[in-house]
Amino acid sequence: MPIPQQLKPSRQTSDTDYYEIVQSAAMATIIPGLRTPIWGYNGTFPGPTIVQNPGRTVVVSHRNDLPVPTVVHMHGGTTPHDSDGYPTDFILPDAKYGTFPEMPAMAGMPAMTDPEAIITRQTRDYTYPPQPRAGTLWYHDHRMDFTGASVYRGLAGFHITHDTEEQALGLPSGARDVPLMIADRAFAADGSFLYPALDPTMRSTPGVQDSYTNGVMGDVILVNGAPWPVMNVDTARYRFRILNASNARTYQLALQDASRQSVGFTQIGTDHGLLAAPLPQDAIQIAEAERYDVVIDFSRYKVGDQITMVNQIGSGSTAVVMRFVVSRATSDGSRVPSRLSTINAISPNSAMTRRTMKFHRGANDWTINGRLFDPAYSEADVPAGSTELWTIISDFRHPFHIHNATMQVISRDGQAPGPYDQGWKDTVFVNQGERVQLAIRFSTFKGRYVFHCHNLEHEDMGMMANFRIV
Repeated sequence: MPIPQQLKPSRQTSDTDYYEIVQSAAMATIIPGLRTPIWGYNGTFPGPTIVQNPGRTVVVSHRNDLPVPTVVHMHGGTTPHDSDGYPTDFILPDAKYGTFPEMPAMAGMPAMTDPEAIITRQTRDYTYPPQPRAGTLWYHDHRMDFTGASVYRGLAGFHITHDTEEQALGLPSGARDVPLMIADRAFAADGSFLYPALDPTMRSTPGVQDSYTNGVMGDVILVNGAPWPVMNVDTARYRFRILNASNARTYQLALQDASRQSVGFTQIGTDHGLLAAPLPQDAIQIAEAERYDVVIDFSRYKVGDQITMVNQIGSGSTAVVMRFVVSRATSDGSRVPSRLSTINAISPNSAMTRRTMKFHRGANDWTINGRLFDPAYSEADVPAGSTELWTIISDFRHPFHIHNATMQVISRDGQAPGPYDQGWKDTVFVNQGERVQLAIRFSTFKGRYVFHCHNLEHEDMGMMANFRIV
């Protein structure tokens, strides 16, 4: 199993690390014996991992060598609005590729322009201040109307943040702290990605073929860009940072040993960092863009044993994710302490502003509160640093994601949060017919941001809305 390369700074100052990334087309070996054209950060899929250490600012200079505009969103980040990756803040390609509308016309959505868009030609610097908590974040393309196609082609990578609290715990680290990007893909006979775009050039007509409007799912499960990989492990604890980078597939991950008995995880974190205490989990349901940090203790096994990560809601080729083979006996100085972090639970009160966001499927589109995305319309103006109580209502299955904010799940259909709702989150799965109540704490960075469904085809078809931090 490949491990994404950690990117090295191009230069450093007393408080800032500078990185350089080129977005480019490349060929990758994914299916044995075939070559797959990809779009990658530094020509790789996944892109290189950026590590942000405590108290450090990160500046990433992106150069777009692709034939279409791109936008970079650091998912889960606390960022100034001009570095967040607003979907019309294009990095335009080389002028030889011509001009591009900010919001092309699609079924049910007129072509629009965005006077507030911050557009650059070919290069852009994104500035990420020190992050408030250690966490498994990620960066991906966020271009208006074409996010699904861009991410499917490979524009995704990890951005891992650390803090002193986490570093003092003695959790598995180094080669035993492993990011796992899970993503399903379909392939044509020649090894190319099979994405049902209406316009494969991604120049003018957004959207997918009618039979894929619920979301694009593939029949090959990739982990770190490899199909159903095998990882050799020591008889030791490992920390796995699991990211669901699929466009539209939800997984229910579980571990099985050779007897097909369930083994279980120890969950230690979620989207925005560590939980208060370790949480045993028989399985983990992970929707698009969610992250779960887990520890697997392989010291209970002997050399030669095999443990398989399965997808309990998959079938056929999507029922298996990857396999671990215990190949080396070794000592292990890591630990999982009984207390990990301080999580102050938010209790709703009468002073909180309350809002309702209805996620609805229309005839040929996906709306929030009856509206398709409009860059000129703000669904909510929220005071900087405030906490509000939002109720998300869904008539389909939607992973709700909000930028530049963090949240706690208060209830599901009036009952207690579910088994995967603990800790601070930026993406929460809302099942068909559910009402999920969220306490959302907004950043002190002011400006225009978005929230949306992270089923990327739904997002591209209009299921996104503005909010402003004022």
